[in-house]
Amino acid sequence: MQSENSVEDSLHIRKLEVTDKEKGFIELLRQLTVCDSVSDEKFKERFEEIAKYGDDHCICVIEDVRSGKIVATGSVFIEKKFVRNCGKAGHIEDVVVDSSARGMQLGKRIVEYLADHAHSMGCYKVILDCTEENRPFYEKCGFKKKEIQMVKYFV
Repeated sequence: MQSENSVEDSLHIRKLEVTDKEKGFIELLRQLTVCDSVSDEKFKERFEEIAKYGDDHCICVIEDVRSGKIVATGSVFIEKKFVRNCGKAGHIEDVVVDSSARGMQLGKRIVEYLADHAHSMGCYKVILDCTEENRPFYEKCGFKKKEIQMVKYFV
């Protein structure tokens, strides 16, 4: 039986790498929302496009190095504004933990990593949208309900 520390030691949080597609990144996103098949070429194209934004768009992952699989992910992008003395706001999106790895505080680690990144980029706030079902989780991460979400889909 493995100790809890050895499990923890095998879970590395880091920025997304182009090789993460082959480590189950797309399959993980499918546990969150609609995510069609993405060819290696399209993945590399989108990865390079996002990379051009530098630290203004950060996708992080947690890799289980024992299995070589991506078991959690999330992203934050930095919006540059005119309000608040030309301030910045971070927007957290696409947080998901693999169903086999839930209950290990990985979602909390992802959200903290992304919020810390936004703070280090000079953001005065970080925001996200979530379902009512996920509200208690985000409240445990220090977020509070404010106003309402509206959406208009084009597809």
